Formats: sequence, C-alpha cells, structure tokens
Amino acid sequence: MYRARGDELFLFEGRLGAVPLYEAFAGELFKRFPGTSIRVQKSQITFSNRHVYACVSFARVKKKAELPDPYIVVTLGLSNPLDSPRVAVKTEPYPGRWTAHIVVGSQDELDREFWGWVDQAYEFAENK
Repeated sequence: MYRARGDELFLFEGRLGAVPLYEAFAGELFKRFPGTSIRVQKSQITFSNRHVYACVSFARVKKKAELPDPYIVVTLGLSNPLDSPRVAVKTEPYPGRWTAHIVVGSQDELDREFWGWVDQAYEFAENK
C-alpha cells in the first residue's frame, strides 16, 4: 500500500480526510507506471513520464456544495475531449491538448473506466 510522503502531505493540510483517496490513486498509478516522476508543488502534485499526464489538486471545479467530503480532483492531459458526466470541467488549453478535471470522492470511483482514461493520458504524454 502506498503511503504519502511528508512533502505530499503538505497539499492535504486541513484536508486529511482526502489522504486515503490520494494514496489509493497514487498507489495504483505507481503500480501501473513505475517509472512515473512526481513533483510536489504548492497547489498540486504532478505526475509525469516524458511530459505531465496527471495532477492531483483541490481545484475548485464545482460549487463547494456540490463537492463530496472528502474529495480530490484528478486532472488528465488528453488528445481529445473526454465526454462523461464524471468530468467536472474540460478545456482545450491549446490545439490538440485537452484537460479533464475529474472529482473523485470515493475509492470506488477509481474504477476500470477511470483507469482507462489515465492510461490514455499516460500514452498521450509519452508519445508527444
């Protein structure tokens, strides 16, 4: 089981209930993609291979009343828009690159569909 390091835990200050969600996500991510690099920043934790493919944050992508407690926001970089009601926000920051912001409120949401999207993001970043 993956355990968040001290520097990762700084992101969760005041949101410790979300740590198990993050650890479940990061644990599976490192199992699938063991060569992944991690960078802890002030407002997000970034995962990359050759390029960034996923981030975890608490970005406000929905109204506070619509967010589960606890939650994390997983942002994926993709080659095309992700059409799913599970996507809170999708944007095209530049042509041919889409971001999908997905609110995760339980470990059950880290399902086959979700990991299929992460796989797509990983491949997109690896082949850019």
